Amino acid sequence: MSTPEHMLQLWLPALAHFEPAHPLRAWLPRANRLADGGTGYLGGLGDYFPDVDSHVPAAAITREFLAGDAGGATWLSADPAWVQPDMNGVRLLACGQLQLSMDEAQAFAETLQPVFDEAGLQLRISTPDRWHLRMPDATSLPVFAAPEQALGEDLSQHLPQGVEGRRWRVLLNEIQVLLHQHPLNAERRARGLAPVNSLWLWGGGQLPDSLQTRLHGVISDDLLLRALAGRADVKQQPRTPEVIAAAGPGWLIDLQDLPASDIASSWWPTLQTLFERQPLVLHFASAERWQRKPSHRWRIWRGAGR
Repeated sequence: MSTPEHMLQLWLPALAHFEPAHPLRAWLPRANRLADGGTGYLGGLGDYFPDVDSHVPAAAITREFLAGDAGGATWLSADPAWVQPDMNGVRLLACGQLQLSMDEAQAFAETLQPVFDEAGLQLRISTPDRWHLRMPDATSLPVFAAPEQALGEDLSQHLPQGVEGRRWRVLLNEIQVLLHQHPLNAERRARGLAPVNSLWLWGGGQLPDSLQTRLHGVISDDLLLRALAGRADVKQQPRTPEVIAAAGPGWLIDLQDLPASDIASSWWPTLQTLFERQPLVLHFASAERWQRKPSHRWRIWRGAGR
């Protein structure tokens, strides 16, 4: 008999994002409500990878996944970001998802290179949207907030604090001045794209020897999730309808980054087939969890909504 941990897992956006008429809603009334899981992105990752929390060394893990050279060094993510001032401060509006080309990334990085050289930091453009800093040996890092913790909020609440954090606050200020003046940002605005006017520093640390998970595999387009799977030595595949349709017990299907409307319009036919064929655990980013089995369709006495 399968336990929830060994069933096919479906990681979804927050339940409130699913309108009453969404097809997924019709499958919940006859399902078994489970204990709540982790909330949000980092909380969800921690459910699937017990070693993961807000201090996960995401930089080293993702750099190793992308380039295979993270071992033996301390790394820090420096992802391109968009910040915007308002009456109450400066807010982080986007991080690492700014539709940069590699040529653009390299042009921005070239402007910043002297600042990093002076600070003794080695900048690596791992992908256009994922940049990494290699630290000098024995570098001590302050606490950096993950993007999820800072998005939409005033930066001053999430910058590294104290004497140890001052160096990084000064560095970030220099970065923002240089990027604000970069001519590429005017071109991006003209094309209706967000400017790249900051970097978000986060996920510092060294590559862990290994990670633990009960998952057999991961289906996701999220870089960190796929990198965690790789570090835990389980299979990982990009998200396509064909791959999802073939998913079986012990796998995680990651849809938490998608709008609920996209799940209804583009992914539901594939998901409905899975619902009808095998037991699943539904984990919403707002923490609610349900277990749904094909036999639950006979629970006709259950209500018609939640």
